[in-house]
Amino acid sequence: MRTLVTGGTGFIGSNIALELIKQGHEVLITGNDSEGQVKGVKKYLQPSFVGLDFDSIGKIDILFHQAAINNTTNLDRTEMFRANVDSSKKLFEYVIKNGCKQIVYASSTAIYGNSPAPYKENETELDPLNPYAESKIALENVAKDLNEKHPEVIFVGLRYCNVYGPGENIKGKRATMIYQLAQQILKGSPKIFRHGEQKRDYIYVKDVVKANLLAAKAKESCVVNCGFGKATTFNDLIKILNEVLNLNRKTEYIENPYVGRYQDYTQCDMSLAKERLNFVPEFDIEKGIRDYYESGNLV
Repeated sequence: MRTLVTGGTGFIGSNIALELIKQGHEVLITGNDSEGQVKGVKKYLQPSFVGLDFDSIGKIDILFHQAAINNTTNLDRTEMFRANVDSSKKLFEYVIKNGCKQIVYASSTAIYGNSPAPYKENETELDPLNPYAESKIALENVAKDLNEKHPEVIFVGLRYCNVYGPGENIKGKRATMIYQLAQQILKGSPKIFRHGEQKRDYIYVKDVVKANLLAAKAKESCVVNCGFGKATTFNDLIKILNEVLNLNRKTEYIENPYVGRYQDYTQCDMSLAKERLNFVPEFDIEKGIRDYYESGNLV
């Protein structure tokens, strides 16, 4: 199969691309030199996704659309929508015109905002707290509208929830608390917002790759959550990291400067993902962090 992975040098995109290459598919990616290279791709398209030379793509069978501005603290709504919505629509229209019948794209559980968890796709109210979350809602609507015009094309949106694992270090300050706390613990006391009982549903990147590959085989369009289905407090996360790193650092609590724009509790109901995609995540938080550590990429 001839596949295109946008954001293919990024954290999730590179993991998807490497697995596709491993399986013998022809893989094209968009990317950024500052994030690194992915060995084995058939064509590396620049400059990244925005400003892409569409004519250089040609016909592809499956699109894995991962490219986006994903900084939740970026309040520039115009720029966010230009990159995450307008450019995505242009890409979708191009690949459909050239025969693509399967589109998998990255959405986010950020769209739920302060709505109560666990999140259910067709029941939980969408309450975006920032332009990034707003752009993901708009992207889902773009996919829905295009699907109505092109019912022969399968669109699957995956609402990612705190993805962690090898490769996230390139995200810097946007890396998960798992990676950031591990780096802090290696140096001294970890710092978290008072009182450390905020909860996050973390999903290991290997499970996210699995979800994308299953989505590429879907027989009907859908939007589903992509988390593990269980939340972990920051306090418990530090306990697990201390154990895995064989350390015993004491926690330092600080005030949260993002009150009103910060999700205190994220957790996904994963029943629809199982029903529509047959996706069941394999790595619980302990198993995932252990595998992350053993990969050599956590420290």
